[in-house]
Amino acid sequence: MNAVQQTQHVFQACIYFASAFQAISCGIHYLASVFIAVTPKYVCRPPGNASLISINNVSISGIDEAWGLWTSPNDYLVSQQDNGDIWELSRCSRHKLTNTLDPANSYEENRTLHSCSDGYWYDHTNVDSSIVTEWDLVCDREWLAKLVQPTFMLGVLIGAMFFGDIADRVGRRPIMWITSSCQFIFGVVVAFTFDYYSFVVVRFFLATVSSGYLVVVFVYVTEYVGIKARTWASIHIHAFFAVGVMIVALVGFLVRTWWLYQIILSVITLPFVLCCWMLPETPFWLHSQGKYKEVEDIISTMEKWNRVSTSYNLAELLPVEEANTASGQEIQIAKKHNLLHLFHSWSFARRTMSVWLIWFTSSLGYYVFALNSVNLGGNEYVNLFLSGAVEIPSYIICCLCMDKLGRRNTLVPFLLLSTVFCGVIMLIPEDYSTIIIVMSMAGKFSIGIAFGLIYLYTAELYPTVVRSLAVGSGSMMCRIGSVVAPFCVYLTEVWIFMPQLLVGIVAFISGILTLLLPETLGMPLMNTMEEAAEMQKKKESARKSLSESNGIVMEKLQSSSTDLPDV
Repeated sequence: MNAVQQTQHVFQACIYFASAFQAISCGIHYLASVFIAVTPKYVCRPPGNASLISINNVSISGIDEAWGLWTSPNDYLVSQQDNGDIWELSRCSRHKLTNTLDPANSYEENRTLHSCSDGYWYDHTNVDSSIVTEWDLVCDREWLAKLVQPTFMLGVLIGAMFFGDIADRVGRRPIMWITSSCQFIFGVVVAFTFDYYSFVVVRFFLATVSSGYLVVVFVYVTEYVGIKARTWASIHIHAFFAVGVMIVALVGFLVRTWWLYQIILSVITLPFVLCCWMLPETPFWLHSQGKYKEVEDIISTMEKWNRVSTSYNLAELLPVEEANTASGQEIQIAKKHNLLHLFHSWSFARRTMSVWLIWFTSSLGYYVFALNSVNLGGNEYVNLFLSGAVEIPSYIICCLCMDKLGRRNTLVPFLLLSTVFCGVIMLIPEDYSTIIIVMSMAGKFSIGIAFGLIYLYTAELYPTVVRSLAVGSGSMMCRIGSVVAPFCVYLTEVWIFMPQLLVGIVAFISGILTLLLPETLGMPLMNTMEEAAEMQKKKESARKSLSESNGIVMEKLQSSSTDLPDV
């Protein structure tokens, strides 16, 4: 396949930008719930119409003026109705006063609390509507709003595993067709859901297809670009994802109605859906299935697009026995693989467990640092935009280091550096908030490099027959990390630096285990399990030879030292 890789120019560039463009949609749907499920300030609505409202001993004419004076969830309003009734209003209950607007009466004994049967007043300063305001997902229904993102991540987890496996069986192209089309369909359908439960179900399916596309596109791009461009092409899929995050912030700022916001986000990548059927299957997958005639057709198309004058014969690209088979009938389709094949030997099992832990650590650290950043204050739309923008330089640094130092030699330092930043944060006094913020961003920068690198590294560590499965299962561990991350943040109630402690520990362990993985810089992609096993044998043989040579040197030094005269 090296000859195929040497012809990569215009054809591969078009393939790359077309397939990577749809990764923007994945970034959009992953973060869309930030504004879809936003919970504004709210208070229990009294029965009837209000003629006068008082908050913190300040009388105002309407509820819209109250939100600027609302400083705490424990604040309450006192509302006088047109019929003369006076109500004390809190977030999740209301109490009818007996005599006066005097707030002191609101603390009288034996008062009767009433439920918010008439709904709620919401602050529409920053959002016209969200699923929270539309379906009253507050108070005893607040947990439903908090369940929106975990259920989405559950769909992401299942989609990563399911579509990663299917892509190895039926090919990369059909899965990209299906997932990209379904992203558009489910994305639009979400905007027209009629209740909370249908909303969650549709978004669950949206999550599965979004995750499926993101998993397969990394494999697709990796198999279509050459060794020299593989690093930049694969890592910058993350940059397209980050652009999606920035689009969410921009559209969220401009459109404050959740269903219209959802529709606009869904149609942004519609051009890709209309032309995704033109994408060809990858030569690597066709080769692994013995479909050599189709490999020849793709090579011929590459020659035309890239204006290559020298024609390649399939016999020049394949081993003798495969070429002979290709000239006649196609060989029997390759053996199907499943998750157990990632553990078919001790060395392979150790590799898989190490890779899975790195995926988990990268996601856990990324989301822990991201969730802590919401305490920065300021404009929430600007903060989200910057959180996407800051990822782009981290990926550039990641690519430069990977090409110069190698995959493993880049991953290890930045994982360990994340541990250092976590330790430094734990030593900084809480009063020095600016320094804590800087260190937190540095920690996110470091873990972000590991987060971007592991996709490509995983694709290079495994052969074609299980590559999508390996990336898909790794992405599954990644999603588990993203689900666990919020619970780590909740542990601040136990100890304020508990999240950093946990991230620092798993990052340190991951960094040490990464040292046991082989380096893949400049290595051609593997096609079979035998080639992967051979890579591990060469690594162990080289380590053994180095150990033996060091032993010989030490023996010589020791023998030489015995010949030296005593001083």
